[in-house]
Amino acid sequence: MKPKNKQIHKKKSLTGWLFLSPSLAGVGLFFIVPFLVVIYYAMVDNPVQHNFVWFKNFASVLKNTAFQDAARNTAAFSVVAVPLAVLLALGLALLLEAKIPFRSHFRTFFLSPMMVPTASIVLIWQVLFHQNGVINQFTEAFGVQAIDWLKSDYNQLVILTLFLWKNLGYNMILFMAALGNIPKELIEVSMLDGAGSWRQFWRIKLHYISPALLFVTILSLINSFKVFREAYLLAGDYPYESLYMLQNFMNNTFRSLDYQKLSSAAILMSIVMVVIIGALFIAENRFGKDVEE
Repeated sequence: MKPKNKQIHKKKSLTGWLFLSPSLAGVGLFFIVPFLVVIYYAMVDNPVQHNFVWFKNFASVLKNTAFQDAARNTAAFSVVAVPLAVLLALGLALLLEAKIPFRSHFRTFFLSPMMVPTASIVLIWQVLFHQNGVINQFTEAFGVQAIDWLKSDYNQLVILTLFLWKNLGYNMILFMAALGNIPKELIEVSMLDGAGSWRQFWRIKLHYISPALLFVTILSLINSFKVFREAYLLAGDYPYESLYMLQNFMNNTFRSLDYQKLSSAAILMSIVMVVIIGALFIAENRFGKDVEE
């Protein structure tokens, strides 16, 4: 490379880093530094003496009964909620792709929860699932005894329906966008070859929407870990046992100013999330490799 070209290249590189510097400073100040502080607090005995105890806080959190209950409840909820959020949204997107009557009304119905504040949605759910609410009045007409949904073994079902109603619309739009980007020529060729709808979906559509499928799964997984807001508004700080989620544990630990326990739990949760998301990336990379090529 000529000296003059080298200088131009160096000048362009310097200009690029100059434009990036505000963003890099923001990421460092608001993401990297706080994360390092969390790791530091997880390694010390208390915020006053700052004696390093290394992994002792992690062991203490893992033995904590409240943390175990919260992790178990969150995992049970995510195992059911995430596949339902993905599969139902994909089914709705395929249904709308078929050009059914009243498509716009149907789409608006599922997108409307995005425009409604969470507190308002929770209020509706309280009216529906209260012991004297609409659901119990309906079931009593068929001779079924009324139950207090939020203090029964069915309380996760209440949160699950709220989670799905709130998230299906956005997931559906993402899948519709992915389906719209599939080359029409491939669908037409497959139809000429006699491929039915199921074969088209499995052989063509599913491969092309695999990046969207990965994104929606990760988004749904993150949202399933964030159902604390709904659970808190419905049932308070210390809800019925099976509604006590990880973020309930985090919130109550923060209120007691136990920074060590809070930081350790946050790091453990982050590690689990990174492992799951990493596994999803590997699976998508293998499944959608032929599409990328």
